[in-house]
Amino acid sequence: MDSSWQRSAPVFRTQPEKGNEENTKSVLIEEIKPSITPSTPQELTQGGSCTSSVSATAKTFDDSHANPTEADELIVDWDGPDDPHNPRKSLDDIQEMGGDSCRVSFISSISSSMVAPAAEQISQEFSIHSGVTLSMVVSCYVLAYAVGPLVLSPLSEVYGRSRVLQIANLFFLAFNLACGFAQNTSQLAVFRFLSGLGGSAPLSVGGGTLSDMFAAEDRGKAISIYSVAPLVGPAIGPIAGAFIAQTTTWRWVFWSSTIADGIVQLFGLWFLQETYPPVLLERKAAKIRKQMDSEKRLYTSFRTVYQSKGGRSWEEPFTEALIRPFILFAQEPIIQLFGLYLALSYGTVYLTITTLPQIYSTVYHEKISIVGLHYLALGLGFSLTSQINSRLLDRVYVYYKDKNGGVGKPEYRLPVSIPVSLGLPIGLLIAGWGARENVHWIVPDIGFVLIAAGIVAAFQAMQTYIVDAFTLYAASALAAVSCFRSLAGFAFPLFAPNMYQALGYGKGNTILAAISFVLGPPTLWLFWKYGERIRNMSKRAKDVRVAPMK
Repeated sequence: MDSSWQRSAPVFRTQPEKGNEENTKSVLIEEIKPSITPSTPQELTQGGSCTSSVSATAKTFDDSHANPTEADELIVDWDGPDDPHNPRKSLDDIQEMGGDSCRVSFISSISSSMVAPAAEQISQEFSIHSGVTLSMVVSCYVLAYAVGPLVLSPLSEVYGRSRVLQIANLFFLAFNLACGFAQNTSQLAVFRFLSGLGGSAPLSVGGGTLSDMFAAEDRGKAISIYSVAPLVGPAIGPIAGAFIAQTTTWRWVFWSSTIADGIVQLFGLWFLQETYPPVLLERKAAKIRKQMDSEKRLYTSFRTVYQSKGGRSWEEPFTEALIRPFILFAQEPIIQLFGLYLALSYGTVYLTITTLPQIYSTVYHEKISIVGLHYLALGLGFSLTSQINSRLLDRVYVYYKDKNGGVGKPEYRLPVSIPVSLGLPIGLLIAGWGARENVHWIVPDIGFVLIAAGIVAAFQAMQTYIVDAFTLYAASALAAVSCFRSLAGFAFPLFAPNMYQALGYGKGNTILAAISFVLGPPTLWLFWKYGERIRNMSKRAKDVRVAPMK
């Protein structure tokens, strides 16, 4: 254990007074064996007591029992693992604490594709004759997904998760509403990009939120449930958008999602709680400092267990947090390889979303409202696989953890996803070669189900692996991955029309299937076999406690 984890400064908690459990007094925990290390860094991030392995004596914090000369620094920690303010919860608390951020994520992802069936109406009203221009207007929302997390995720590691989520959601609400009032192509593109900036927050900050709330044994299912939104949302959005566009106008596609988001925002004002431990303990330290000012200042400095000696300035964490996603992407092979495969997967999702209407309207000659129903194939693949996979992720993790003497590793998230990830290349082949007039329309739908199943299995495993490996850096790590995959989600629909026009659906999908087969299962197997060795080369994946980046 690194000596930097040892400390001899007092640790402030609260304990009930003996004989009167309701009368809680402030107490001072003085460590009398500083040579013995406290809990491991891994336990710190899991909300454990920081001095669980240290012998200590407790004495009431008042003038008669505290000597100001004994120490000049007070370290603030949780009041044990059962502290009601500790965000680490059981899985049963997901609806209470994480439900609102899941709803925001779902609304945001639905909005990314909801306008796709109304693209023809938009092109007629604004006289858009270029297919690339129309695709760019629709997909520039996803381009904002690449930019927003690079700023919003690091900010959540400075100011907390809830504040960033609420402000970003208000930003999304305002500009999504403005999209419905756009009078030309430029206005619609700009408003849509700006709404995407606000909508990008829950997709990256939300993963960090769940890493704050759940222990590793429960985190797989929690993140699996949360990660469904970015995948199921784009599949469900066009179904609603098709019926709205056919019965009213394309403007109500934006206004209806704004109304839904406004309701979610109101719920968030009351139910969305802060979960980031360093921010919560800083608030606790500020409260203790204020209480001591009203009596006597016995200590010259205060800091939390997550802060280095001397505290932190505003400029230092802000600058460090903003560059962290770039550093992670540049230096971490985990982020690079997972980001590359997730980019292919996410790009395939939006490529499918934009080409599906063309397949069923031109090949099978169906109406726009009926075409929208075929998105249920994607939704079925995403939802069914995510429900099964989310249960298997934690069971397999616990199985391998028990075999390893009770020590869990991020690599234990991967075995389930390796065979299921083959669904992506197989589904691409079926959907591509099955899109013919002489082949029943259900054949491409079967391909879309397999595409969704393969994508969501790998997506959940990789997302959970990243959160397990980087923990307190989870939001920044997910932001780096989100940037790469969102760029693919923006770019794929732009080249898809030309690719399919030149090669056809069969040959075009065969190329994508070959790439996904080369990148997907081998990458997952590589990290299953050698992931621990790769992590050991990274101080950020090994040391999950917040530390300055150099």
